[in-house]
Amino acid sequence: MVTKVQFTVDTELSLKLFQEGASAQDNFDSSIAGKCRDGEFGIFYQMDRLEAAGLTGVFFVDPMPALVYGPGVIARIVEPILKRGHEVQLHIHTEWLEFARDHEHAHLRGRNIADFPLDDQIRLLEQARALLIMAGAPKPTAFRAGNFGANDDTLRALSAIGVRYDSSFNPSFLSGECDIDLPPATPPFSEHLGVGIIPVSVIQDRPGSIRSVQLCALSAWEMRDALTHAAEDGWPCFTIVSHSFELLSRDRTRANPIVVRRFDAMCRNIADHQRLEPIGFDALEPRSRKSITTLPANLVRTALRYGEQAVSRIRYEAGILSTFFLNEFAVFESLAAV
Repeated sequence: MVTKVQFTVDTELSLKLFQEGASAQDNFDSSIAGKCRDGEFGIFYQMDRLEAAGLTGVFFVDPMPALVYGPGVIARIVEPILKRGHEVQLHIHTEWLEFARDHEHAHLRGRNIADFPLDDQIRLLEQARALLIMAGAPKPTAFRAGNFGANDDTLRALSAIGVRYDSSFNPSFLSGECDIDLPPATPPFSEHLGVGIIPVSVIQDRPGSIRSVQLCALSAWEMRDALTHAAEDGWPCFTIVSHSFELLSRDRTRANPIVVRRFDAMCRNIADHQRLEPIGFDALEPRSRKSITTLPANLVRTALRYGEQAVSRIRYEAGILSTFFLNEFAVFESLAAV
């Protein structure tokens, strides 16, 4: 039995940069292309590395910035993704509504799609889908809410407009902005309110605590073990989340080599495992499981990640840690992830 792997990238322009006066080009360069003093580490770099390993990605593209920047910038995102054989699906950050003018929903305000009543959610999702299709994307079959901020009405809205899968359900965000009424252990392909649920995958990082399978959240060791566990446990699919700017430092002025190495290690681990198959949502074939087991906690593995994250924060936020210690962590993690 093969586990289908979705490497998903939430692909979005920055509202913060827009508020600071950034042009569409400058926002694109930072948020999408990932341009920084070290080069480019956004979606074009990510597609290069995926393709080098024989993999494809799923890019959840937020079209809402078209309401303030115009539709051209979204087409510039969608076109190269499709041309290179990757998949485009629907993402939405409703925070952009506050700054949009002269459109039928200009009066609506809300941080998350879940902040709106059902009828407005249907209208907003229809508008976002239309903007994405206008940018050249095929009709989307999957959706992810910005900030994972969906609720049960979001699923009802998706069902009403004919979107087959939702990937907003993130078990590690259930105490935060994800308000979908499902238990944390909900397996992939569970149907809820007319939509197939493809949860963001999680691991146990310590007893009683779960953590999203995300590049910036897991070490290479944790990611490798999570992928292996999913394959050995017969998961129907395994969903990794990332962002178009995830390989950059938090201030986006330079690349974060720790996360870049994690990304490269993840690509190798997927490509080399015979029971893992990278695939998009369009080609998914439902395979039900009553339950799946998450990767159990390993305190040594978790402690390594805590140390590595501390290195990343200090080295790439404060800039006071020597390169020697950074390299020592890199060597240790690379050995652990082999």
